[in-house]
Amino acid sequence: MADKASRPDEVRAALARVGYIADDGLAAALWLADALQRPLLVEGDAGVGKTSMASAWAQLHGRRLIRLQCYEGLDLEHAAYEWNYSRQLLEIRLRETGGQSMAAADLFDRSFLLERPLLAAIASPEPCVLLIDEIDRADEAFEAFLLEVLSEYQLSIPELGTVRAASVPTVLLTSNGTRDLSDALRRRCLYHFLDYPDAARETAIVRAAVPQADARLAAEAVAFVQRLRREDLEKVPGVAETLDWVRALHRMDLRGLPQDGAQLLPTLACLLKTRADRFQFGAEEIARLGGTPVGVAMPLKAGGPA
Repeated sequence: MADKASRPDEVRAALARVGYIADDGLAAALWLADALQRPLLVEGDAGVGKTSMASAWAQLHGRRLIRLQCYEGLDLEHAAYEWNYSRQLLEIRLRETGGQSMAAADLFDRSFLLERPLLAAIASPEPCVLLIDEIDRADEAFEAFLLEVLSEYQLSIPELGTVRAASVPTVLLTSNGTRDLSDALRRRCLYHFLDYPDAARETAIVRAAVPQADARLAAEAVAFVQRLRREDLEKVPGVAETLDWVRALHRMDLRGLPQDGAQLLPTLACLLKTRADRFQFGAEEIARLGGTPVGVAMPLKAGGPA
């Protein structure tokens, strides 16, 4: 998409062309973030498509995707920049060998600076997409550091001064909601909550991501997962789990869900990711979620496994 979309529905259609099926709310939020050059915070459960959204946005605009994966204890050196101390020491020794002195200021030249994701995005000569992934995993001190980047698109480096963005990056932040984010961070961002997709959109996602799977298999698998999410689970399967499951079922040469729940038990590794969740579902429970009786096998594709 060489030019900016003039309407949110154009954003949705353009994302669909690169394989990402967005809802109207997300398309509108991305359009606003692009039009206003504001960061966008996308919150939602793990597996609903937040990270893949950033990849699709970068692909759509032909931009480099720079990802900062957040974690507890994330600090400035890993997020923004650090000085190449070994290269600085080598330069000092080389100058001493040549009988030259080296001023302290010379040690903090830009050539000795190692760019980490935040500085790489700010210093990029071409517009890029900066993904600050799972910001809720970092601590509040790191959030405070981010405020300058989010509001001014710049970084202050004490030894060098302020580095301002050569071109304004698209900044997308994601959160799984594991802790409350600060009001200061939220004020600097537009916001969208990305929920689990409804059956129609999830089926479209599956068809786009796994086009080789039978259309009936995709629809029935999505209906099953939609019902599964309403169960009392420790970890609700996300869209990523649905896609893995459909790929597994397709590899089994199925063109629809088997009516015998026992046939699906080995595939639950794709959907259920905790011991408690896995052991509460047997063949009868699986058949119930599939809406079919136990013990009636469905024929496979010709040439498929017996």
